[in-house]
Amino acid sequence: MVGKNDIVAIFHSMHKVMKAEKVLKREGVTMLLIPVPRQLTSDCGLAIRYAVDDQAHVEEILNKEDLFPLERFRKGDDGFTQIGEEG
Repeated sequence: MVGKNDIVAIFHSMHKVMKAEKVLKREGVTMLLIPVPRQLTSDCGLAIRYAVDDQAHVEEILNKEDLFPLERFRKGDDGFTQIGEEG
């Protein structure tokens, strides 16, 4: 479900992740709403997955909409690596 180098963005709440999905789809970003991978934790239970090539565009859109994720992780050969936090 999550490929190598994909980004997984985790949000504070179900409301934020659903709003982020709507905004990104409206902007034509290729993304997918997914369950948070077992290796990661989240109270929300859902995350957004997108390609690393879209990272700058996604972050620009989410920042503009005040929807920056709580945490972001990049999938690598050895699992997930955190790449940033909100703010």
